[in-house]
Amino acid sequence: MNHPTPAIVSQKAVKRLPRLALLLFCLAYVLPGFWGRGPWKSDDITSFGYMAELARGATNWWNPTLAGMPPEVDALLPYWLGAWCIQLAPTWVPSDLAARIPFMLLLLLSMVATWYGTYYLARSPTAQPIAFAFGGEAQPKDYARAIADGGVLAFISCLGLAQLGHETTPALAQLCFCAWLFYATAALPYRPWTPGLSAGMALLGLALSGAPSIALALGLGASAIYLLAPASIEPSASHKKLRAAGLLTMTLATALVSTALHLWRWRIDLPQADWTEWQSLGRLFLWFTWPTWPLSFWTLWCWRRQLVGERFTSLHLWLPILFVIVASFATLTTSAADRSLLLALPALAALAAFALPTLSRSVSALIDWFTLIFFTGCAMVIWIVWISLQTGIPAQPAANVERLAPGFIHSFSIAPFLVAISASLIWAWLVKWRVGKHQSAIWKSLILPAGGSALSWLLLMTLWLPLLDFARSYEPLVQQATASLPTNPGCVAIMGLDRSQIAAFQFHSKLEFKTWHTNSSCKWAIADITLMQKHADSSQNFQWQFRRTLEHPAERKTTLALFEKQTIPHLTSRHP
Repeated sequence: MNHPTPAIVSQKAVKRLPRLALLLFCLAYVLPGFWGRGPWKSDDITSFGYMAELARGATNWWNPTLAGMPPEVDALLPYWLGAWCIQLAPTWVPSDLAARIPFMLLLLLSMVATWYGTYYLARSPTAQPIAFAFGGEAQPKDYARAIADGGVLAFISCLGLAQLGHETTPALAQLCFCAWLFYATAALPYRPWTPGLSAGMALLGLALSGAPSIALALGLGASAIYLLAPASIEPSASHKKLRAAGLLTMTLATALVSTALHLWRWRIDLPQADWTEWQSLGRLFLWFTWPTWPLSFWTLWCWRRQLVGERFTSLHLWLPILFVIVASFATLTTSAADRSLLLALPALAALAAFALPTLSRSVSALIDWFTLIFFTGCAMVIWIVWISLQTGIPAQPAANVERLAPGFIHSFSIAPFLVAISASLIWAWLVKWRVGKHQSAIWKSLILPAGGSALSWLLLMTLWLPLLDFARSYEPLVQQATASLPTNPGCVAIMGLDRSQIAAFQFHSKLEFKTWHTNSSCKWAIADITLMQKHADSSQNFQWQFRRTLEHPAERKTTLALFEKQTIPHLTSRHP
């Protein structure tokens, strides 16, 4: 039984967002956070450490290590991409910036894949709006473009994308290939070769980025949806089953490649029967996917009759649901919950876009007013703190910064200031445009959430960037250590440092580090003070003398310490 669609859309309402404006909007979101900063702790600097080791030939390309330790995420391709760019970049390009270049492209590709995936889902016959009695309803391609524009805006507006989407980690590569697979499965009935090739590359990319189990689950799930769906619901139905079988074959081939490369690492971390942990997971789902999750629930409610109809008829609902379920299950069963939930954002954005044709004027107005108040308030807080750091007025924000990040010295830079001023003025113009009575495009309800998210991120990455670099970088800690060492200290032994700390010391200093051992020839050592004290308690000839504690100014939990090797004479006699 074919249930009526809840979408009532006129041709006038599917005016598409200008392509140049959409491209500039995406670039304004992508570039801040990749450009002008140093590596941040802890996953960002850790991943860069493996890339730097590969680039200088210090480790095996098929088994990368950092100070003898393998990565926590068993990925290969993200480290290869960063290392290749470090090797190919000119000498005047900093290595950390060179390593971020492919990840800029990965985030842009995620946006492109989200747009095309949403577009092809909106082309589905079951997703089309109601046909008017006397004509004037939206044309299928125009309707699909407008929905796809809304999908990209919803994707950008997700709060969880801001930081994790701008780090050089395997999580961003997984997001890109997941969005690519989302596009491929959505476009499968419409194109003969491109979606199939894209699906194969996306599945392999997911496996090489440390998520072979995600690739297997998504590939098998999408194949099942297409194989179980009626043969007459999509164009080119006679070839659809064959393409679905091809998707299943590529999924099984990816599983074989993952097995051959030893990429399977089962790290199931089930949540404990603890109310506090479940509260934490609930808060993560609420804020990380905001504002797509309420719009997605609204979509499922308004299109519920499509879901209960003939099995898997409404592919524009079932495919996003599959991606959201797989990512949510991974979130609940892995320790890196936020990075797993990142994979649900393209599908959630698509579901949120299908809510746009069903929103009433009152709901759209509520979204606009809430977004306007929230993001304008965020922008005002960022500006007030920056003004306080520059002028001392008001005094309390600057005092709070001094208390949280002692030793931070703020300075004025004209270029970030002009960019922040321009972004704030564009936000004011965008608000003025949105409140205009004449705007009828169905994506208009998401222009302020996406614009506000981009504004807040851009202001943070311009006005607050020096402060964030100071607080989120290990550079102050490394500078403290190097200032305490002599000019030519020789090699420095390390003991008990985690991956991110080792990568930070290698990047921010020119010291020669060696792994600590009993007969170490190094005169100086940087070690976890607790481990060093345990070693001292168990050794009768402990040769290392404590010199000072090394603490990050903005993080007092660090337990690193500097030790100097002492020569212990062997006394053969005693004198009174």
